[in-house]
Amino acid sequence: MATAEGRTIPFVGPEAIDVAVLETFPYQGPDQVIETVTDEFSAVCPFSGLPDIATLTLTYVPSDSCIELKSLKYYVMSYRNVGIFQEHATARLAEDLQGVLKAKTLTVTTKYNVRGGFLTTCSVRLPKAP
Repeated sequence: MATAEGRTIPFVGPEAIDVAVLETFPYQGPDQVIETVTDEFSAVCPFSGLPDIATLTLTYVPSDSCIELKSLKYYVMSYRNVGIFQEHATARLAEDLQGVLKAKTLTVTTKYNVRGGFLTTCSVRLPKAP
């Protein structure tokens, strides 16, 4: 009888995350909070190779640009086969998006589906407080 112990589904490393697809468009106006949510974020558990699925919430106050949503979708999809811990994925999302947006404030929150009886929510806010 075959067991699943020691087996993993193949995955790629974080170098496959495609930051180059992210695009912005100019924003001029008053401060406003922009929130974008998808329940289609997935990456791969680097231990098992099984998918980690989360609701991803991006909340930001733009400085002079906004994220173009189709490019955000392609960027998020580039995580699909990447082996990365949940906490690292959340931090990477925040760092990459802040690098492109240079937002006044930006928060990335991932709320992962229950695995092994645990519900995990990760949140990163940038820029860091002085």
